[in-house]
Amino acid sequence: MLPMRPGQVERRTHDYVRHGTTSLFAALDVKTGEVIGQCHRRHRAAEFRKFLDAIEAAVPENLDVHLVVDNYATHKTPVIRRWLAKRPRYHMHFTPTGASWLNQVERWFALLTQKQIRRGVHRSTRALETAIMQYIAIVNEQPRPFVWTKTADDILASVRRFCRRISDSGD
Repeated sequence: MLPMRPGQVERRTHDYVRHGTTSLFAALDVKTGEVIGQCHRRHRAAEFRKFLDAIEAAVPENLDVHLVVDNYATHKTPVIRRWLAKRPRYHMHFTPTGASWLNQVERWFALLTQKQIRRGVHRSTRALETAIMQYIAIVNEQPRPFVWTKTADDILASVRRFCRRISDSGD
């Protein structure tokens, strides 16, 4: 997205080089806005289990934990099922495919991308992971929860208008 100067549009260079990838596991406390995050080089059940252990250590035992996850197979392996079976306070909620807009974590990931990753120059996977963890630390200094700005009635009215518009194509 370089160079950037007044009056010049943002663009990507032709010689962009990807220096590796990472998997970010993140847990968002929707009440406080605080985030528990871990970067892993792989996205397997073993890494997800380590992340669950971090959540277990961070969340007080008297609280239930509701995990909203995608339908990725990592979350459904026998190892994870056994771990969850021993901890009845954990409740898994799988987002329907194509309905990730319901997930507040998706919004948090979008902010991470916008504010920390998109314009960054990460010359290694370690640099990318460092940037991600720095962002999490900054957010956690003064966490703020996401707040719905529309009522359920507003949302349902919007859906109703949309359905009317797409089903009434004769106008």
